[in-house]
Order: sequence, then C-alpha cells, then structure tokens
Amino acid sequence: MMKLLIVEDEKRLCQTVAKHLKAEGYTIDTCYDGSDAIDYIDGTEYDAIILDIMLPGIDGITILKKIRSKKLKTPVLLLTAKNTVEDKVTGLDSGADDYLTKPFSLEELSARVRVLIRRSGVERVDNFLNVGPLTLDTDKKVAIRDGNEITLTAKEYAILEYLMHNKEIVLSREKIQQHIWNYDYEGGSNIIDVYIRTLRNKIDAKFDQKLIQTVRGLGYVIKSEE
Repeated sequence: MMKLLIVEDEKRLCQTVAKHLKAEGYTIDTCYDGSDAIDYIDGTEYDAIILDIMLPGIDGITILKKIRSKKLKTPVLLLTAKNTVEDKVTGLDSGADDYLTKPFSLEELSARVRVLIRRSGVERVDNFLNVGPLTLDTDKKVAIRDGNEITLTAKEYAILEYLMHNKEIVLSREKIQQHIWNYDYEGGSNIIDVYIRTLRNKIDAKFDQKLIQTVRGLGYVIKSEE
C-alpha cells in the first residue's frame, strides 16, 4: 500500500485529488500550507509527494529544496498554474522529478504518479510476495500458506504486505503505523500489537515455523528460518 502526501492550498482540488487516488488504492495524507507540509515530511515516510508551488507559509520550491538538502530521494511531482519554460526549469533544477501544469486531468496525474513510483524502484513488478512457505497474492489480496488461502481484512493485508515487502528488516511500531494510517490518526498506541496478534493467529498459529517475529524493544520482522 503506497503512501502519498498531497500539498495543495486549493482545498477542493486537494480533496478531489485525494479521493481519486484513494480509490486507486493509495494511502493519502493532505495538507494545505507549506509549514504543515514540512511537519508531515519530517514525521512520515512517503512513497511520493504531490506538491503545489504557490503555497501559504512556505512555497513549494523552498519545501522541495529542504527535502533534497536532507538527502531524501522521495519522488516529488510539482503542481503549478505557471507554465513557462523558466518555471519548469526552476522546479526541475530544485530537485523535482516531474512537473504538472494546472488544470490537469486526474487520469494524467495518476499516470505520472505511477511513473514516479516505478522509477524510484518502490513499485513491485511481481504480483506475488514470498517469505518461506507464505505467499501473498497482491492482486487477490489474500495470503496462501501450504496451499491454504487465508482471508485478511484490509488493514491486516496492508500490514502483512508492508512486512513482506521489507522481509528480514525489523520495522518499528511507529514506522508501521505511519505507513498504514494517515498522519492524523489518533488510535491507541497498541493498535499495531493488536493487528500483529490477529495476523499471527491466521498466519502462524497452526504451524511450527513462526514467520512473524518480535524483536524486543525494536518492533516486528517477518522472515523464514529456511
């Protein structure tokens, strides 16, 4: 489940874009000014950022330069009403990966986001993820272990996909929560533990080999001992 940040001060446009991209399966955070955008970017890891140039507080070009000064390689798509060559050159030279002029079609926006994510290497080409005896079918949104299909809720699937995409990498509770939920989520601090417990009941309970493991004081990891 890819997570995107949309920074756009035209609230109706921002909400329209967010609704469209959510329908395509992305997790979306939105904000309407530059100062809030800095807080979002500092606090959460995104797969791509859609960034308007003309913003209250801190403008988009300044935000972009801050992102790149921190060595963050997150793909950034700039939005602007300006369409001169000079404006495009300024944006690209500041570290933008792409540039879209208003007004634009939602279909074109979606296509450009897909290209950015594909270029960054985040997007998977394979429709299956594997960890030992466990397979995740990313088209059907189901897990399969030893030939048995396991039905998952939307959040269980999202967490398992994130773990399997980062197999053998320890992920903190905070990192999992930030990736799966919106920035402003205010649920209980043990929400990840609850979902991990339900995943273990479905994925590991009937088998000797346990794939989802706790690393005390650090978080969770999925790996096979084979």
